[in-house]
This record gives sequence, structure tokens and C-alpha cells, in this order.
Amino acid sequence: MIRIRKHFDGLTFILSGVLLLPTITTRFLRKTSVLTAVASGSTNARLIYRTALFYKRYYYYFSNRILELLAFNAATYIGVESPHVVRFMDLPPRKVIGNGHLFYLHDNFRQTHKFTDRPYCIGYIGRLSREKGVQHFAEALPAILGDREDLRVLIGGDGQLKETIEASLQEEGLTARVDLPGWIPHDDLPAYLNHLRLLVLPSYTEGLPNIMLEAMACGTPVLATPVGAIPDVIIDGKTGFIMENNSPECIAENVIRVLNSPDLERIAGNGRQFVEENFTFENVVARWKEVLEEI
Repeated sequence: MIRIRKHFDGLTFILSGVLLLPTITTRFLRKTSVLTAVASGSTNARLIYRTALFYKRYYYYFSNRILELLAFNAATYIGVESPHVVRFMDLPPRKVIGNGHLFYLHDNFRQTHKFTDRPYCIGYIGRLSREKGVQHFAEALPAILGDREDLRVLIGGDGQLKETIEASLQEEGLTARVDLPGWIPHDDLPAYLNHLRLLVLPSYTEGLPNIMLEAMACGTPVLATPVGAIPDVIIDGKTGFIMENNSPECIAENVIRVLNSPDLERIAGNGRQFVEENFTFENVVARWKEVLEEI
């Protein structure tokens, strides 16, 4: 919570999630509150508990959805990372302010390896959890690697699906071609990203993924599902690549499409330029300054 006296007498919650109690409290005190909307907690709940009984699974979904709606309606304003988040999370448009509050560390994340000098390696980096869709990426690998003897894969991260993914790779005989380094420290990410020719983000739900901005800043093209703020950053064939859904078949088809693209290096360069112009710390501070001055 940050009190900003210069611009308005109230509290702003620069946090995501269902902050119902503090949001209602500020409304009761007749203070101004800004609740940031990132990824949908109700969507996460439905995915995380999808193996539970039907009634239990949807109890978690609807409980989270009701809490979300109550919190967003109690807030004075809702800060979003990009316009597409409003539609993706079905937010009340009259309350929406802002245009992005995430940034990448410009000094750390930059292109250090020429794209054409990189080994033929694609990858996923993030939590190994259901909402990230990484299990579908692993299921798509037999089709992706089938005709590409030179191609290797990196799956970096840790989570509840780690053993499932390892078992799947072993069953398909792919363990020798897929690296599983576990969780990657943030300071080591630039080196990994500069090693890849493509980062795949097959998520069910997102806000504005840091790893997407960081990859693009390193000159690594991103293939992602059109969720959260992603479609406001990645324009297919211009700043990156979009796939319709995260089914294994769709992932495999689009990875092959991207790797065969004659414009891949140019698109990677466009993506790097886009994040450098829009997502540095200075850019984000300037945008929020404009927003807060209008409240």
C-alpha cells in the first residue's frame, strides 16, 4: 500500500489478487483506491482444482469469481496492464485506468548473442503448473522434434507438474533432447534467453508476463496464447507470434510455422524494439504519473 498525497488522498494497492477486505475498508472510509488487475484468480482456481469433484471444482471457481467481482466493484479505480486485460477479465470499463505497470530491467536484459549464431533450441521458462499450459508443450514435443534432428528443447522451472513432465519425456524417449535445469535464478535468465531461438508461452491465463518482456528484450521471439495483456504486445508476424489455443496439436503446428518463417530474425528485432520503447522503468513511471495526475 502506498499513500500518494500529492495527487489524491487515498490508498493505491499495487498488488494483484482478490484484495476484498482492504478495498471495502477504503471505500467505507471514503478514500480512493486503485486495485490492479493482473491474471484471473477464478481461472486459476478452475484449472488448479480441475481434477477435483465437479461440484468442488466449480465451487472454487465461482467463489474466486465472486470475490473478484466484489473487489473490483468496491475499488474506485482498476489499474490494468493493457486494454486487452479489460476484455479478458471482464472488468467494469468505467473504472479502468492505466496502461501498464510492469517493466523489465533494461541493463540486465539485452541481446548479447546474434540471433543467427544461436543454437537451434526452443524453450519454456516459468512455473510448471497447469495454468501455464506447460504440460501441453511437453505433449507437443514428439511432433515438434520428429523431423528436426538438430533441434533441442529447454524447459526451465519448477512446480507440481515436474514429475509428470519428466515421466512424459521418458515415455516418449526424448530425455536426451530436452534439458530440465529446474528453477532458473533471475540473474541467470538473460544467458538462457539469449540461447533460445523461440520462447513458447502456452498459458491459459496471464497478466503481462515478465518473461515475455525479458525474452523480447534479449531478441528472442515469443510464441504465446492470446490471453491477458499478451495481444497488446505481440502482434502475430510483426512483434512475435500468437497461437489460437494451447492444445498440443496447435502448439506443434505453430512452433513449426515459426521456425520455418523466413522473417524470424526481423520479427525478433521488432519485438526487441517494441519493449525497449514501451517497457523500460522510465516509460512505466511516466505513464503512471499521467494517470495519477488525472485522478
